Amino acid sequence: MKTHLVCPHCNSTNRVATEHLAAALSCGSCHKPLFDKHPSNLSLMGLDAQIAKSEVPVVVDFWAPWCGPCRMMAPEYEKACALLEPFARLVKVDTEAHQDAGAKHNIRSIPTLAIFKGGQELARISGARPASDLVKWVQAHMGASTV
Repeated sequence: MKTHLVCPHCNSTNRVATEHLAAALSCGSCHKPLFDKHPSNLSLMGLDAQIAKSEVPVVVDFWAPWCGPCRMMAPEYEKACALLEPFARLVKVDTEAHQDAGAKHNIRSIPTLAIFKGGQELARISGARPASDLVKWVQAHMGASTV
């Protein structure tokens, strides 16, 4: 069985054997790692590509650099990313730099986290959380995926 993964660097879609998800995978186009245990910073275009084409759940941290709780949660989100990849893609969208992304996804407070799968939003929470709570929340919404 094949899984589609969108490269966070060039937005190319890669087909990967599902049983090889845990391996060190590189993009077929740009040759950069598909997962590196750190959340990728995306623009609206990159976010749209991830949501529309990725077959693993996409967890988005909508944040801004001036937001104290966002900055406090950043290291916790990094820890959660290291625990959840490659069975979920964790990304960050700076709503100050990419106001179009915040508007499109109706972000009213930050930090706001949303999980997308199959092009649809599955869940959303607002407010800073520790890594353990983030991991539990994502796992609860991942369905048949395992971490």
